[in-house]
Amino acid sequence: MIQVAIQGVEGCFHEVAARGYFANEEVQSVPCDTFDELFERVAADKSLCGIVAIENTIAGSLLQNHELLRESNLAVVGEYKLRISHVLCALPGDTMESIREVHSHPIALMQCGDFLKRHPSFKVVERDDTAGSAREIAERGLRGHAAICSAWAARRYGMEILEEGIETNKHNFTRFLVVAHTDTQSAMQSANPDKASLAFSLQHSRGSLSKVLTILSFYDINLTKIQSLPIIGHEWEYRFYIDLTFDDVVRYNQAVAAILPLVSDLKTLGEYAEFKM
Repeated sequence: MIQVAIQGVEGCFHEVAARGYFANEEVQSVPCDTFDELFERVAADKSLCGIVAIENTIAGSLLQNHELLRESNLAVVGEYKLRISHVLCALPGDTMESIREVHSHPIALMQCGDFLKRHPSFKVVERDDTAGSAREIAERGLRGHAAICSAWAARRYGMEILEEGIETNKHNFTRFLVVAHTDTQSAMQSANPDKASLAFSLQHSRGSLSKVLTILSFYDINLTKIQSLPIIGHEWEYRFYIDLTFDDVVRYNQAVAAILPLVSDLKTLGEYAEFKM
């Protein structure tokens, strides 16, 4: 059995992603209220790993999690891309006609905007968690209330699915990173990594970023993502988070060595196998 820290309650999309990534293992979820708590618990317990949302194709990057990862003593050992599909669920016996309120996380409500517009009689109520909304309705026996959540959460709390696939955009994916303590990462890492996540800072000077990208291109390194965040207390200086894919680990190592004189505070956040859809 593998213990995986998740942000949210059982049934949330983090748990769905964890079970997808560790499909061949028995998974025990360790719910955490916040991402800060998740990183703290994994850092303190080497028997735990964690799964953390890092970006969504609609909402963009979760900037907080980039910083939490960089500041932690954890390493990325894998990734998982999950198609986000929402359902409307209620207590068994309730119907679309009996629903008065719909509860869910604000982002989930936004992602199901077209569906909710088609049902103007529904009172929309924001909650902290998608799966938590289903759990609350089930535990309190709230008739006439529905939750927008994952199908896994609906089944987990004995709810009846009234409609499936209610999200507006059918190309809604979230990318998750699997993180582990640096002392245990070798046991979980792929034997043949072909992707890496790095963080570094650059001085505010002309062409500094362009020089780094030119070197990466020279070594046939594919840049799949770049995210910048301002460095607090250093006006007009930025920290960059980049994801790279590569076919030759030797060329990758050469590329990292070549950019080292041009950057500051370079940190390898993880080297792992790219998730293939």
